[in-house]
Amino acid sequence: MSNYAAEGATAGGVNGVQSVDRAVSVLEILAQRGEAGVSEVAAEIDVHKSTAFRLLGALEARGLVEQTAERGKYRLGFGLVRLAGAVTGRLDITQQGRVVCERLSDRIGETVNIAVLQEHYAVNLHQVRGPGAVGTHNWVGQLTPLHATSSGKILLAHLPPQARTEVLTASGLRKLTPHTLTVRSKLEQHLTEALDRGYAVTLEELEIGLHAMAAPIRSRDGEVVAALSASGPAYRFTEARMRELAPLLVEGAAEISRRMGHLG
Repeated sequence: MSNYAAEGATAGGVNGVQSVDRAVSVLEILAQRGEAGVSEVAAEIDVHKSTAFRLLGALEARGLVEQTAERGKYRLGFGLVRLAGAVTGRLDITQQGRVVCERLSDRIGETVNIAVLQEHYAVNLHQVRGPGAVGTHNWVGQLTPLHATSSGKILLAHLPPQARTEVLTASGLRKLTPHTLTVRSKLEQHLTEALDRGYAVTLEELEIGLHAMAAPIRSRDGEVVAALSASGPAYRFTEARMRELAPLLVEGAAEISRRMGHLG
């Protein structure tokens, strides 16, 4: 069976999941080959020609594939551009922030991350470990609670009140350590302080022994679209040390914002 064959074709496999797997495989085939006919696709994913035809038809109906001038041949459609546009901004943030993160991690000596809001979580897109970073934990791709992380707090602080309420209602204020903020009024106080000073702080609120601070990254139109954070062990990355280094972090976030087109 081809590498593209559906892995869902096992005992107890769900037909819907298998169809999705096959459809994605079709898109991957067209991405690699440029174009392919029904018979070629059927052979690659090891299905009957009629099944491949139905898959291509469904993808064509959504604009994800299209037929070439030569009937029977298919290629990727412009519907994929619409889907890609939904993540382009996030990709731009990591591309524009890469150099800044590397410089900051070296100067601060701790781990630096870029995170964005995803539903009621902060998801980390990029990470650079500083020369003094302790441990090897990779936060990239991880969903972290908004109320217990510095990135989450800065993202929450810049949300409109109604949106903030909706997000916090969906997520809840789960207690992760004895220091996690679980009272809404106390969290709101921290968010107000973050707005006033330009950065948010967490003190062992996500993990015991971990401190962090984060500053906002803005888009071209001034909207806060991401957070730039620095985190390290509490014994070294103390409150005093964070206050001392905060201007570096804030300026780093402002530089990424300028790279994103923000002129403020």
